[in-house]
Amino acid sequence: MYACMLPHMTTGVQPRHVRAVTTRRLLLDTTVACLAELGYAGTTGPAVAERAGLSRGAQLHHFGTRDQMVVAAVEHLAQQRLTHVHDSLAVRIADNPGTSARTNREAALAALELLAEAMSGPLYGATLELWAAARTNDDLRRQLVSAEERVHADLREICRAWITTDPLLVQITLDLLLGRGVSGMLVPHPPHWQRAVLERWIDTINTVDPKATGSRDEQS
Repeated sequence: MYACMLPHMTTGVQPRHVRAVTTRRLLLDTTVACLAELGYAGTTGPAVAERAGLSRGAQLHHFGTRDQMVVAAVEHLAQQRLTHVHDSLAVRIADNPGTSARTNREAALAALELLAEAMSGPLYGATLELWAAARTNDDLRRQLVSAEERVHADLREICRAWITTDPLLVQITLDLLLGRGVSGMLVPHPPHWQRAVLERWIDTINTVDPKATGSRDEQS
C-alpha cells in the first residue's frame, strides 16, 4: 500500500545508507498512518511492516520493539508539524517586513493558532493514547519522556519568539493548548469558539505582560 512512497531506482541499486534512510522514513510514515487509523493498540510491528510492503525482518532491523517504533513515529510527526509552524511564520515575516516577532498581536495570534492546530486532531489523539499506555509501562514512559522533552523545547522556543518571553506564561500557554486538544477529542469545538479562546488568551497575556505582543504600541 505504501510501497509507492519509495523512490524509483532508475540508475542501479541505491547506496546502503540511502536505502536505510528511505526505509526508516517509510516505516515512520506508515506507523503514523496506522496510529491515526488503528490507534496505539492496533499499531503493531507486523501491521506496519505489511502496510509498508516490507518484511518483518526489515522492520525489526530499524526498530527492535513496537514502542521504539511508535515513539519515533510520534516524534517524527511532531517535528514535521513544528517545521510547518516555523515555515509558516517565516513566510508571514517575509510577506510583512514591518512585522517582527513579539511586536504584533496578529502575528502572536497566528503563532498560537498554528500551535493549536499542531496540538489537535486524530494524530494528536493517538499521542494521548501513548501517554495513557506509558502510565503502566516503564520502558515506554522513559522513551516517551525523552522524546517529549525534545518536542517541548521547540514548542517553548516558538512561544518565546512569538508570544511571550515570560517562562510562566509560556508554560501556561502550552498547558492551555494541551487542555484544548484533549477537550476537543470527543466533542470538537466550533471554529469561532476556538479562535475566541485563543484571542482571549493573547489579550490576557498582554494584560499581564504588556510588552509581549506590542500592545503598548497599539495603545499609543
